Amino acid sequence: MVDSHNLTIIYRHESPTNMEEAIKQLVQNFHWAALLLTIVGSLFAVGKGADVLVDQAVLLAKNWGMPTLLIGATIVSLGTTTPEAAVSVLAAIQGKPDLALGNAVGSVICDTGLILGIAALLRPLPLNREIVNRQGLIQVGAGFLLVLCAVPYSNIGAMFTEGEGGGGNIPQFVGFIFLGLLALYMWMSVKWARKSGAAAIESEVGGALAAPVNVPVTLIKLLGAIGVVIVASWILIPSVEEAALRVGVPPGVIAATLVALGTSLPELVTAVTATLKGHGELAIGNIIGADILNVLFVAGASAAVTSAGLSAPATFFKFQFPAMLLVLVIFRVGIAFCKGTLGRGFGAMLLAVYAVYIGLTALYFGGGGHGH
Repeated sequence: MVDSHNLTIIYRHESPTNMEEAIKQLVQNFHWAALLLTIVGSLFAVGKGADVLVDQAVLLAKNWGMPTLLIGATIVSLGTTTPEAAVSVLAAIQGKPDLALGNAVGSVICDTGLILGIAALLRPLPLNREIVNRQGLIQVGAGFLLVLCAVPYSNIGAMFTEGEGGGGNIPQFVGFIFLGLLALYMWMSVKWARKSGAAAIESEVGGALAAPVNVPVTLIKLLGAIGVVIVASWILIPSVEEAALRVGVPPGVIAATLVALGTSLPELVTAVTATLKGHGELAIGNIIGADILNVLFVAGASAAVTSAGLSAPATFFKFQFPAMLLVLVIFRVGIAFCKGTLGRGFGAMLLAVYAVYIGLTALYFGGGGHGH
């Protein structure tokens, strides 16, 4: 039988906040009609927020002569991962470093396998090969860097040992290095964007540049839309969980599906909305950027705030780290073989890999004696 508590820890990716607990307790007391109304209202807010988010991001890209993919990989990704970073930092401060690290690793797997897979399945995603290769190499490099920094080099065998003294650790000073690399990544992204020039945008949208927009207002709308998506997601997930429990869905199934989307829902709705509106390059950029920021920003900030650093239990080396690296490598191989677009076949493959990951996680952590 699947241990839903262990599954929840692995899939939840973060430590519950007071806000989350307050929302959970609130929706538990809702009448069915109020619960359904909350779900519908949250879905509408998430969808509308994502719609505005995509439109404003595209406007900024056109106005700045910056490829939409880079907007997605910087501003949009920074906005959608900031709440995850805040929650992970709180978890680290509260003495739950493995949850903080689980947030970063689990989000990379979910973003690349599930969300990118869904986006590509909906509609083939256009590739700007130069930008995707450059940002994608940073994406894969960040994943490998995270694992290498967690290895206990003084006692390699310990990383596969369960219990006290086993596993690895990401030291505090490495957290500061990650934050320094984050600043470098953002600076280099701006520098690369300036080099891209207006020609890249004309090629991307198939026409001349749009008239200048009011940048401060557009930025406010963009950040406001990100905020709406995040807040609505915080309300939507526990509401759907409560509805599922009321109709008899097993807690283990909820942990392996709905709860898994908790921290990644902003990226999901952004990617899906961008794809359906014909801006697949924004979806790809958001996922690549989110993966990079989950390592440098989320894990980096979490490690930096605690003198003990982030602990990586043996289960990370046995399961989560290999799964993360596998999905990142599959994405890179897919890009190498895809010519102008990421097609539906590739999207289906990513989803299949994620489904296998879900199944193996349920078996591994439900088999007794595992977890952290």
